[in-house]
Amino acid sequence: MNHETARKPSVLFVCVHNAGRSQMAAAFLTTLSNGAIEVRSAGSAPADKVNPAAVEAMAELGIDMSAEIPKVLTTEAVKESDVVITMGCGDTCPIFPGKRYEDWELEDPAGQGVESVRPIRDEIKTRIEGLIASLTPAAK
Repeated sequence: MNHETARKPSVLFVCVHNAGRSQMAAAFLTTLSNGAIEVRSAGSAPADKVNPAAVEAMAELGIDMSAEIPKVLTTEAVKESDVVITMGCGDTCPIFPGKRYEDWELEDPAGQGVESVRPIRDEIKTRIEGLIASLTPAAK
């Protein structure tokens, strides 16, 4: 069996604090891909904890993010990922040749209540569904 073809595609979500958007995106991708895609998330300046409104918004859909903690972005995480999706971190995201980069313009949920986070959550879910379709030929 060829290990190259068997390797899961990997996606890294990056935002500044790794507390809202990238955590929701990672949780959606993990859940919706049923483990078919390796998922990482990180922040260029990680917060102390995940945004409680983001945790609440995801819990409404049955996805538990309460145990997640913001992680710092490392060059290794970028090198090990096939797709790097940035969410408003600008120039702080390292760029490596041969990677697929996407920048998702999403409102920052920091400091907002769950009512404001829901539309961001729903937009992330829609984008994640498209991403899964592009990464898993069987899902098309």
